[in-house]
Amino acid sequence: MLTVVIAFVMNVLIAIAKTIAAAITGSASMLAESAHSWADAGNEVFLLIAERRGSRGRDERHPFGYGRETYIWSLFAGFGLFAVGAAVSVMHGITSLTEPEPDANYLIGYLVLAISAVLEGVSFAQSIRQARVAGERFAIHPLRFLNRTSNTTLRAVFFEDAAALTGLAIAALGMALHQITGSAVWDAIGSILVGTLLGVIAIFLIKRNSEFLLGQTAMPRTRSSILRKMLEHPDIERITYLHIEYVGPMQYYLVAAVDMVGDLAEHELAERLRRVEREIEAHEPIVEAVLTLSTTAEPSLMP
Repeated sequence: MLTVVIAFVMNVLIAIAKTIAAAITGSASMLAESAHSWADAGNEVFLLIAERRGSRGRDERHPFGYGRETYIWSLFAGFGLFAVGAAVSVMHGITSLTEPEPDANYLIGYLVLAISAVLEGVSFAQSIRQARVAGERFAIHPLRFLNRTSNTTLRAVFFEDAAALTGLAIAALGMALHQITGSAVWDAIGSILVGTLLGVIAIFLIKRNSEFLLGQTAMPRTRSSILRKMLEHPDIERITYLHIEYVGPMQYYLVAAVDMVGDLAEHELAERLRRVEREIEAHEPIVEAVLTLSTTAEPSLMP
């Protein structure tokens, strides 16, 4: 939540500054950047809603909770980035190729871009810090963690900030080439490149959220950790099947085939299975656990 709030505040400040600078300079790249920042600010609102609504506990109508609603609102954020940021930037760039903007005050444009870079850097540093800590916990590279993680808001903020910093560099280069050559074509190309970059990021975010909505299995390290803890349970002798699926950020639905310790009667075995399920669900990430009995021919799973 802190990462999203910081990103929202920074993007609103940046969007206001860029809009004023675009009006003064008439730069196509700067206008594209202002559209980008307003799209980012709007997306943070969706992400804040996602965090709030997705954190609700389960009830009778939603036995797995509301975790997947996080991906729905994040999907809206991805579409917003594509429609507002990418489309507006590309279309304005194309228009500027046929109707070039006149020269304007470049100093103001460079100053706003520099201030924007500092503000975006603050937000980006926060998302990098969070990704690095989480990556170390799972013993994987932060970028790989951001691709695999179920924390869709962190992924969105990180890649939006990365795109924003890259876009600022493109806008600065477009303005500089416009100033040096006197040709507004470079500025227009900068706008198109910014829009294309936003489109690629938006498609990536939409794809990942769609995959989690369809059903995404847990990370291998997470699966091994849960398997190891289950095998340590005094009532479980071995496990022959294990399926762990995300039902929200860091929330799992677990199905397993187990061989119980001892040779119990059927009614006693059923009661013990239910008790073990409840004990597994007592661990916060496991929203629902369903256990069935293994057959003797099935091979055992090892962590």
